[in-house]
Amino acid sequence: MKFAGYLEQSWHQTSVLSLVLTPVSMVYGLAVWLRRNLFRLGLLQVRRWNVPVVVIGNLTVGGAGKTPLVIATVRALRNIGFCPGVVSRGYRRQSQCSVRATVDSDPDEVGDEPALIARLAGVPVAVDSNRPRAVDILLNDTSVDVIVSDDGLQHLRMGRSVEIAVIDDKRRFGNGRLLPAGPLREPKSRLDSVDIVVRNGGIASSEEFSMRLTLASARNLTSNEERPLSDFSGSSVTALAGIADPDHFFRQLRERGIGITGLPFPDHHRYRMSELEPLRGITVLMTAKDAVKCRRVADSHWWEVGQAIDIEPAFIEQLRELLNGATLEH
Repeated sequence: MKFAGYLEQSWHQTSVLSLVLTPVSMVYGLAVWLRRNLFRLGLLQVRRWNVPVVVIGNLTVGGAGKTPLVIATVRALRNIGFCPGVVSRGYRRQSQCSVRATVDSDPDEVGDEPALIARLAGVPVAVDSNRPRAVDILLNDTSVDVIVSDDGLQHLRMGRSVEIAVIDDKRRFGNGRLLPAGPLREPKSRLDSVDIVVRNGGIASSEEFSMRLTLASARNLTSNEERPLSDFSGSSVTALAGIADPDHFFRQLRERGIGITGLPFPDHHRYRMSELEPLRGITVLMTAKDAVKCRRVADSHWWEVGQAIDIEPAFIEQLRELLNGATLEH
């Protein structure tokens, strides 16, 4: 096992490695505390704009359901009369310049998640590791009246009106330790200062909103034909997933009665032709996040499995109230 994999495994238990790294975590925690207070005291500058900024993030390293929540949020905001835009870092993209993501963008250039958001949400998306610069792009080039940041809870230079934290019910906070001894980017107490907490899966507490992600229909990558997943039940297919938790996707397919051979890849994996060529002529089911990267070289037997995002209606009502009362400061 590579060290990175072993390290991540140690984050979900109290291991020898996590204990050894605890002193480093204490130094990291001190740096996090110091940085936050420098922004709070005004010694480090916070950028603010004349439109509200909604940050959707999490406390842990890895996937928690941020991007599906971003998609659900901007769709809901459009339905209640807002004109939202999205900013994203574009993790592991090849280009370094500021760029707008569209439905036709190359995921290698803009990042897989911005490409997915642009395709599924249908709103302006700006990509830059410097998120304030991405906000400037949207405000200069579009007529958006609210910005939604995909991740960025720890990007304190970007002022925000509303903070939303997502908790994955399965992974939660791992061993509860800060990096590198655990998966936490900030202490759990940080949740006390956010405006909304969303629990992805499981049973939400009275102070949280519930979100559930379930599999929807399948869409062919070349013909756009749509078929219910029940059409694949009883058959044996290959399932491909380069996401934070591939096994969850594989398990959901098996629960639908589909016999699969799972091909897991690391999150944000950039596929090589040598990995995809052996799959030609084989029925393949993949996540939407993988489909945006495979569509340009797709085989007629490959299918994207959509995702249904179910979140409490009270969530958007709470967000609407916060935006209507936003002072553009947090």
